[in-house]
Amino acid sequence: MRTLLLIACLTLPAQQPGFNYDEAKVPAYTLPDPLVLADGTPVKDAATWRKKRRPEILELFAEQVYGQTPKTKIKIRTESLEIDKTAHNGLATRKQVRVWFGPNAAAPAMDLLIYLPNNVKGRVPAFLGLNFNGNHTAQPDPEIRVTKSWVRAKGNVASDKDRGEGASRWPVDMILKRGYAVVTAYYGDIDPDFDDGFKNGVHTLFPRSEKPNEWGSLGTWAWGLSRAMDILEKEKEIDSAKVVLHGHSRIGKAALWAGAQDERFAIVISNDSGEGGAALARRKFGETTARINTSFPHWFAGNFKQYNDKEDSLPVDQHMLIALIAPRPVYVNSAVEDAWADPKGEFLSALAADPVYRLLGMPGLLVKEHPPVEIPSIGGTIGYHIRKGKHDVTDYDWTQWMNFADLHFKKK
Repeated sequence: MRTLLLIACLTLPAQQPGFNYDEAKVPAYTLPDPLVLADGTPVKDAATWRKKRRPEILELFAEQVYGQTPKTKIKIRTESLEIDKTAHNGLATRKQVRVWFGPNAAAPAMDLLIYLPNNVKGRVPAFLGLNFNGNHTAQPDPEIRVTKSWVRAKGNVASDKDRGEGASRWPVDMILKRGYAVVTAYYGDIDPDFDDGFKNGVHTLFPRSEKPNEWGSLGTWAWGLSRAMDILEKEKEIDSAKVVLHGHSRIGKAALWAGAQDERFAIVISNDSGEGGAALARRKFGETTARINTSFPHWFAGNFKQYNDKEDSLPVDQHMLIALIAPRPVYVNSAVEDAWADPKGEFLSALAADPVYRLLGMPGLLVKEHPPVEIPSIGGTIGYHIRKGKHDVTDYDWTQWMNFADLHFKKK
């Protein structure tokens, strides 16, 4: 979702004033080494990575980029809103579950929309991801509850007229026929996506100290994904050891951060996540640290703003976020016409995470050069593709994600 027309085609010279889409203008940079401890000691074995380096990197991202996730446990409760075993012409069982982040009806809550394939026996793997405009926009299904917390603009709340407007990003029938469940929730149920001083959503559940390492909205969305995982662990039809976490754009950033913190997610997928997601900040290509902190000051920790136009001083870069997911499979993908998200920087980030996977005995990324358009690399533990088109989620993306998941789940 973009409020400004800042997406440019990689093949076109035109660009917005003040932003770089020219590879020749990418500055020289040196990435921090994920396999060197803060004291300069090389990481030479899996135990040192696990016990020392991984916690160091995780803490750096929490302190300097996304903010600290509160340690306080919130007691959640659920309410079944509906179960229909004949959804999608009998292909699926549809469940709608309200997840309350607190003991009473005044607490914040998110609604989970769950589709389970009826043609599969036993527990099924699942794709979990947040949506941008409400569960009712993910499918034209008239039985999906309209998201009450969603507000597009003042005086313009969600309604039936929005039903199914985002369905192209959620090819539910195709996913169900491949034997996967589909689970989604509206990201604004967790925290509204505007700068309100953190006075709404789950921010209200935790005392705020105004320290510069306080979490922003990306942190809360990641936290909400983990709470969704709490629920899926209790769903008897879902194999909670085979939950694929995916996200597009800003939600792709949140998915990577959630996957880094919560190792219950079996596979993590980042689609067009760009700056603060999969793309290397030091390249200063497309959206930059200064630009994202100016446009979306509520997404990150306050500490992140000190790196505006000073990306080289960051103690981390996004290849280290991808490395935190190791040894679990991770998939990064880009789009040719999404220069704002820096497709090359997304690929280079995945490539720079490869040594950590290799150290842990995993094959990592199987290609060393940016692959041709729509020639996916899915055989390693790090998958990647770049497709034709713009900043979006397409059937092509879903097909590659399911192929990647099939490969890794069949190995188990």
